[in-house]
Amino acid sequence: MSNLERFYNLVDGNYQASATGCWLTTANPYTGADWAEVPQCGIDDVEQAVAAAYRAFSSGPWARLNATARGKLLRRLGDLIARDAEKLAALEVRDNGKLYAEMLGQLRYLPEWYYYFGGLADKIEGGVLPSDKAEVFSYTKREPLGVVVAITPWNSPLMLLTWKLAPALAAGNTVVIKPSEFTSCSTLALMALFKEAGFPDGVVNTVTGFGHEVGTALVSHPLVAKVAFTGGDATGASVYSQAAKNIKHVTLELGGKSPNIIFADAHIENAVKGAISGIFAASGQTCIAGSRLLVQRSVYQQVSEKVVALARTAQLGDPMLSTTQVGPITTLPQRDKVLQYIDVAREGGAECLLGGKRPEAEALANGWFVEPTIFADVHNQMRIAREEVFGPILSIIPFDDDDEALSIANDTPYGLAAGVWTADIRRAFRFTDQIRAGTVWVNTYRAVSFMAPFGGYKQSGIGRENGQVAIDDYLQTKSVWVNLAEEVLNPFVMR
Repeated sequence: MSNLERFYNLVDGNYQASATGCWLTTANPYTGADWAEVPQCGIDDVEQAVAAAYRAFSSGPWARLNATARGKLLRRLGDLIARDAEKLAALEVRDNGKLYAEMLGQLRYLPEWYYYFGGLADKIEGGVLPSDKAEVFSYTKREPLGVVVAITPWNSPLMLLTWKLAPALAAGNTVVIKPSEFTSCSTLALMALFKEAGFPDGVVNTVTGFGHEVGTALVSHPLVAKVAFTGGDATGASVYSQAAKNIKHVTLELGGKSPNIIFADAHIENAVKGAISGIFAASGQTCIAGSRLLVQRSVYQQVSEKVVALARTAQLGDPMLSTTQVGPITTLPQRDKVLQYIDVAREGGAECLLGGKRPEAEALANGWFVEPTIFADVHNQMRIAREEVFGPILSIIPFDDDDEALSIANDTPYGLAAGVWTADIRRAFRFTDQIRAGTVWVNTYRAVSFMAPFGGYKQSGIGRENGQVAIDDYLQTKSVWVNLAEEVLNPFVMR
């Protein structure tokens, strides 16, 4: 019997291991030591979870629940998350190595999504349609899709799950969750709050395991109506292709190579802080990371020096401590990938101004750390400027004028986010109009809200999460025609 803490899946209201009895170990990125186990599921577990979700959607108490009652359940869940925010945040840190300060901030903010979408649940309306046909009444209804599969990544498990769960449940769907095999524990712990809140059995279910086993089976399952996925673009393309075979609805929130643009007229001190926040917060493990820092040539040297000086002060260490500013990389394979990209940057001719290796401090030796790393002399065709690293690596790219900045910013297959630092309001509006990205920040970076739609252009994704528009992606429209005439006209002619 293992001494590791065990977490169980929730399926049809029951906590359970996998059908095979196999387990996956999960490690603490700060210590490198295994600390927990989650079920390693397979096809039988997928079938059971999807069947439970389909029953709950089709014929269970959830199917008969009115929209106002659904909203009350979501708001009750928000209250429970607020109550347990500290416990859930500590669990996330243990599982993914991100700073406790950041995770606690996320968990304390998370209830707002459930309050917001709980409030929207009974605001979903159809409408009466004007008609050009005599004695016919027509109207529309907005209805849920059915079983939704939510596939979440390892960097912010509960936040990115919530972006899917809250609108999906508010719309009346049921959900099967497949968390990352690296960071499943906080998601499984959250399931107890659904039971406590009073959600009917089968409305929310979990299946843990490897993507190529359970992920593929979930995406291709004929009873699944929609897949909501957050992760890398290569995996997202595979999900999209598999889902298309059964004509499923899909929301994809994928990667980014976001430009963070500093003009000479910007408030330089604030812009430097924004550059640091954009890439070194969360150890660069965010899809919106401002990994390309575009700096106007007249202030390039000044900005580069200030960014290096500030980054040099960053404290690496135990993510549970309030003094720590940069934590470890969440997974060992990702840590190794980040180190490989450092070699790629050097081989491509970039100059390393800071970092570029694992930290030497003995206290960090067992953790999966990479020093905050800054490269200069980068041009936009280098691999380090074109491929998503998902780690604490910043590439500084010079530009001369607005047109060149805009050209470089848009010269990427991605389009998730961008930042613009300038005192010129006309320039700010021009760039927000012309940058091809789903989110553009002006004189700030990394701001998100339950009210603000989030998603990407180009290879950064399809669909939007958050805001009122998000609920539309979990609904379908039905048109209803009612004939009020006493006599049916010629049956051989289209009415």
